[in-house]
Amino acid sequence: MKLRFLLFSVPALIIASCAVPSGDVEANFIRVIPQPQHVRQDEGSFTLDKGTVVFLQEADSQYVRIAGFLNEKLSKAAGFTLPVREEKSAEEGRKGIYFRNAGLPDEAYHLNVTPSGIVIEYGTGAGAFYGLQTLLQLLPAEVFSQEKESVKWVVPCCDIEDAPRFKYRGMHLDVCLHFFDVDFIKRYIDLMALHKVNRFHWHLTEDQGWRLEIKRYPLLTEKGQWRKETVIGSLKSGIYDGKPYGGYYSQEEVRDIVRYAADRFVTIIPEIEMPGHALAAIACYPELSCGLEETYETATRWGIFRQVYCTKEETFTFLENVMDEVFELFPSKLVHIGGDECPKTSWKACEHCQGVIKKFGLKDEFELQSWFIQRMERYINSKGREIIGWDEILQGGLAPNAKVMSWLGEEGGIKAAQQHHEVVMTPYPKYYLDYWQADPDSEPLAMGGPTLLKTMYDYDPVPEVLTPEEQAYIIGVEGCVWTEYMPSPARVEYMAYPRMCAIAETGWSKTEKDWEDFTCRLEHHFKRLDGLGVGYCKAFFDPYIEFHDDTPYNKVVTMSVDAPGAEIHYTLDGSDPTEQSERYELPFVINRSQKVRAVAIRNGNRIGNIKEKIFRP
Repeated sequence: MKLRFLLFSVPALIIASCAVPSGDVEANFIRVIPQPQHVRQDEGSFTLDKGTVVFLQEADSQYVRIAGFLNEKLSKAAGFTLPVREEKSAEEGRKGIYFRNAGLPDEAYHLNVTPSGIVIEYGTGAGAFYGLQTLLQLLPAEVFSQEKESVKWVVPCCDIEDAPRFKYRGMHLDVCLHFFDVDFIKRYIDLMALHKVNRFHWHLTEDQGWRLEIKRYPLLTEKGQWRKETVIGSLKSGIYDGKPYGGYYSQEEVRDIVRYAADRFVTIIPEIEMPGHALAAIACYPELSCGLEETYETATRWGIFRQVYCTKEETFTFLENVMDEVFELFPSKLVHIGGDECPKTSWKACEHCQGVIKKFGLKDEFELQSWFIQRMERYINSKGREIIGWDEILQGGLAPNAKVMSWLGEEGGIKAAQQHHEVVMTPYPKYYLDYWQADPDSEPLAMGGPTLLKTMYDYDPVPEVLTPEEQAYIIGVEGCVWTEYMPSPARVEYMAYPRMCAIAETGWSKTEKDWEDFTCRLEHHFKRLDGLGVGYCKAFFDPYIEFHDDTPYNKVVTMSVDAPGAEIHYTLDGSDPTEQSERYELPFVINRSQKVRAVAIRNGNRIGNIKEKIFRP
């Protein structure tokens, strides 16, 4: 069955719904994230209640499990669950939700809602699952509540045909700089699945800690999981907390998480860093190094370190043995081998590494890194797997079958695509969630920025410089969560949301970008995140004040707010702004004696915090 083009566009429907007051009437509007490909809204609605039956055309464990996700939500929020029955040729007419295999492409679905029933058509389990995720978002937002809610469970009549833009829609999480327990990893995966994100890039090894149990090398977790202390503040502060810090995942825990993710159609891509960012491993097994230091210890501050894997046989034996256990744990065909930020200092001073360069006729240490990566790729390919690495693996020549994760802007991704290598775009700072998302003057420490929600939403990951043939090698996008300054799950969620919603939409949606449309849907989506207890950043409702240098005695001020339909009112004398204060319309100039204080007003009401910014020479 081909996806049909429908007559009604999504933006017109959703923009009209932005100003709808709360209540049951909200169920009559469609606010789905990520935005579906084609939507037609019809008159009427379907009411879901205890008499509703779920009919499965295929009642194998996969589809029973998918139906169970609906009942999991209803049991908490509605206080009842729906009976699930197998009926291979169930006819419409009975009040129910029908799951049918219509032979659609992988991950595609067709969702039709009428007053008498709901039909979800698919071709694979992933399509059925994503159809259900959309159905959940068509229900009142209270369906995501963890407590019973007294609402009418109404679904608007509509016809939605949907399929993803990219096959790779990823989120990354670094658990080395700070460690997160199994429960949070599962919660992270749940939130990904809600947004139709299907790749979890799990960064498991670093200079600051080794987090994966490898039975052949027990010291990696007995010793390598620990650092004796952690820097406070930035890597430059020189102040430490004096507290040992560690954590790792047992192989049993990893298998459990892999199963959990697979049940939600999320593939976990493990990252084992090489040849750089290897200090935690070298601290356990110094023979893996170039032997230039007297002692090695797991890093206690952030940054890049010269201690990298030496290019000798012991290193490759170690890495091959590690990868063998990784392959047993992770069924993903794709594995990430890092390849980034590998200083060449040790290799330049290492007799063995210089001997390898001479033996194989390599030009320099950059070609030595390429030789290292290509050797590991041959081994990994021999096991039926493929590698992906950060775009530094392009240095000295790209391994023949490698995929590239482009983080250093777009240049690496463009170069790889032009060489007909598949690329995942994750450029910093556009897709780096460790950068500030609001004014740094009023936010906790972060890596840099700011990188605002709108910046992430507006980014198009397919560079125009590529030909249509080359553009086909851009296979997806990924948001990166590096955790130097995210010591807790709450901080991760604050930094990731709502910006991850924008990345998810770019990865899934084929429709033309429309900022006003997105913000309307996102504001309603906050209610779903509230129900799930996600502590997202609420800068969406606050003015963003930006100063632009002009002369030593004045600055030009611009302001913006993400919330749709909001006006910004401001003062310059230090008083609290109100609806009666000056309304921002055009950029203006301030001098050193003035302080900008601003607030967003909508329908006569303040919707966020008062923000202020002070002139600094």
